[in-house]
Amino acid sequence: MIMTKRGPPARKKPYGDPMSISPQDACKRNRETCELAPIVPVLVVDNTADARPLAEALVAGGLPVLEVTLRTDAALEAIAEMAKVKGGIVGAGTLITPKDVENAVAAGAQFGVSPGATDELIAACEALGLPLLAGAATASEAMQMLARGYDLLKFFPAEASGGAKALKAIGAPLPQISFCPTGGVSLANANDYLSLSNVICAGGSWVAPKGLVAAGDWAEIEALARGASQLGA
Repeated sequence: MIMTKRGPPARKKPYGDPMSISPQDACKRNRETCELAPIVPVLVVDNTADARPLAEALVAGGLPVLEVTLRTDAALEAIAEMAKVKGGIVGAGTLITPKDVENAVAAGAQFGVSPGATDELIAACEALGLPLLAGAATASEAMQMLARGYDLLKFFPAEASGGAKALKAIGAPLPQISFCPTGGVSLANANDYLSLSNVICAGGSWVAPKGLVAAGDWAEIEALARGASQLGA
């Protein structure tokens, strides 16, 4: 009988948990998501019943990527409802703590957005496999995230941080970093951002005004979305 010699045990992969994600893969997935449309609606949902028809209107208007901010009690249920909409990609915004990340993943969020970044928040997103679009407002903050492997960031708060001119200036020495500017972006200035070489898309709330949502005017919201989907063309 011939005995075969067993080799050494296989090494564990750096990301042994199948749910986990590396910074590079997170940015790759977010880049693919951000390239689907020029505008990502930034949504504050007060009533869960509005979530699905709101998402359907935005997707029908050509804006499939939706950010639901965790600023209301209805936010997590809204994410769960919007995740059921065909053609939609729903993310959770205003991630602050690891618990926020856990709740967002449980609700069905496909990406996460934060106003800034902490070690704990980044670790939670990586461990749970949630692609993070972290906020940065200065060159130093952007460089710190780049050092960790993140080359796609949210520029926030965009207008308060100097607007398109500031983002263009940051892009000169850091052309390897791409951004999604959010915060003060509107129909009037969106093209100023979208024309920059370091901008993939922008986040804005004007496509879903509270008044139209409260009135259930989904047709008008779809029309606003359709107009926004043509920006930057």
